Amino acid sequence: MSDEVHIPKKPLGTPEDPYDPLQYFISLFEGRKGEAAVKKKRADTIEEVLKDRIVDGDKKGLEEDLTEAMKTLPPLKIINDVLLAGMKVVGELFGAGKMQLPFVLQSAETMKKAVAHLEPFMEKIDGQEKGKIVLATVKGDVHDIGKNLVDIILTNNGYKVFNLGIKQPISNIVDAIREHKPDAVGLSGLLVKSTVVMRENLTELTNLGYDLPVLLGGAALTRAYVEEDCVEAYGSGRVAYARDAFDGLDLMNKLADGQFDTHLEDIKKRKHNRPSNAKAKQRWSQNEVAGAELIGKELRPVEAEAVKLKRQELAAQVTVPTPPFWGPRIIENLPVKALIPYLNEQMLFTFHWGFKKSGKTLEEYWKWVETDVKPILKRLLIECEAEDILQPKAAYGYFKCASEGNDIVLFDESGTKETGRLKLPRQDKDGGICVADFFRDIDAGERDVLGMQVVTAGQKVADVARDWFAANRYQDYLYLHGLGVEIAEAAAEYIHKRIRSELGFGHEDDREIKNMLKQGYRGSRYSFGYPACPRLEDQEMLLRLLGAQRIGVELSDEFQLHPEQSTSAIVVHHPQAKYFNI
Repeated sequence: MSDEVHIPKKPLGTPEDPYDPLQYFISLFEGRKGEAAVKKKRADTIEEVLKDRIVDGDKKGLEEDLTEAMKTLPPLKIINDVLLAGMKVVGELFGAGKMQLPFVLQSAETMKKAVAHLEPFMEKIDGQEKGKIVLATVKGDVHDIGKNLVDIILTNNGYKVFNLGIKQPISNIVDAIREHKPDAVGLSGLLVKSTVVMRENLTELTNLGYDLPVLLGGAALTRAYVEEDCVEAYGSGRVAYARDAFDGLDLMNKLADGQFDTHLEDIKKRKHNRPSNAKAKQRWSQNEVAGAELIGKELRPVEAEAVKLKRQELAAQVTVPTPPFWGPRIIENLPVKALIPYLNEQMLFTFHWGFKKSGKTLEEYWKWVETDVKPILKRLLIECEAEDILQPKAAYGYFKCASEGNDIVLFDESGTKETGRLKLPRQDKDGGICVADFFRDIDAGERDVLGMQVVTAGQKVADVARDWFAANRYQDYLYLHGLGVEIAEAAAEYIHKRIRSELGFGHEDDREIKNMLKQGYRGSRYSFGYPACPRLEDQEMLLRLLGAQRIGVELSDEFQLHPEQSTSAIVVHHPQAKYFNI
């Protein structure tokens, strides 16, 4: 498989016949038929035809078939008995691993289009929907892809969704509850810190006297944390964990059928088969929270002496590299084409876009990726180039530093005046390491060098993704959001490679980019929020020293980078510096 996606040179077009990136892309594959293009036999009844359309995500000619169905069925019956039956099949196929997420969204797009066509023929009656839910990403969290997927699935399965958006304080959520009187609340968040906010929100809802069901979802959550800590924080205990959008749908269906509380009782009965609450919390601590708890832990004199000796040994292994400049440098225009070789396609295709192996061998999977998935990326890159959607920028620089205890101390160019300090955790065991160990000690008589960087895919990609979501372009929304995230990661790899080259050891990189992306290079890049470098608030100093406002990057109240598709890191040059767990 090629490591680079080649973007064909686009035709310029004319005023009379302007360039259309989508039509141009389609023309590149004219006459080609893939597995999905094989036309299957049309069902015998119009009900089965419509159901197949939902399952297949087939929108072409949809309005004509809906008009035909309305000759014998009222619109509401078409939705409830025919179209929702198709969405039920979609959910079952997805749950069985027989349908990929992008095709689920294609089905949802078809469902949305069908309902929009039928709505003018329906008498609006309150309560026609199966239930109502308020959805929100909690305060301080800018991530909304998971919550929006829940919105898509619930909306297109007959539920009314009030999607409040990102960074929602509990006051806004309570206002929405009072206004819309929902049957449930759904809280989402990607960050570990967001899980703490969720628990605080549950306490506040309890204090206000609410007992309506609350569904919690997000990458940092664990089932044990929700079903123990979060249940304990909510007076009624009516809290459930939704691993993904279809889990959320299942829980809402249970609520609509009067089975939600029975479901919670069943969970309680199974608790005795689980580890104790203390063990659950111990598992939970194997993340950023663990690192945060170890920060500030004083080194005993004997430990401090051992650390100094360790640093002397490490320092003896390598000379301090000389950077080409001190302080920050801004790159206001990172060419997208320069970043494409650093794009982690495996993360993009499998994690962000949801294309799984689904029974294929690894060889079959990557062959399928070449023929069916990479063309999606090529089409999207063409559209992004035509509309200038991706606008990557970067700030990076070199700073004199030294280690003191578990801290990295930054100095001005003279090496005497302290300009900042990074507080870092040490592994809680004998001989445990800390990122600070890879730099010369403050008493060594020689200053070391720390690289710092921040990159962004730009605000426009988030704005366009939001517009596509609002326009029911669900598939393209998923694709663009994931591409924006991985373009930011590719920019981080690109800048890190530049730093290694400028410090004089870029030639040590693995020649295979796929291996290089797996840390096949000297040193390491530590991003904030991960166990070895957990303090998100330290990004404030990094952004200040790099002048990140010049590339439009800033911090939220909860120390999250904005725009969303941005990432920051410190760069350590020592050969023994690699990722490690706290």
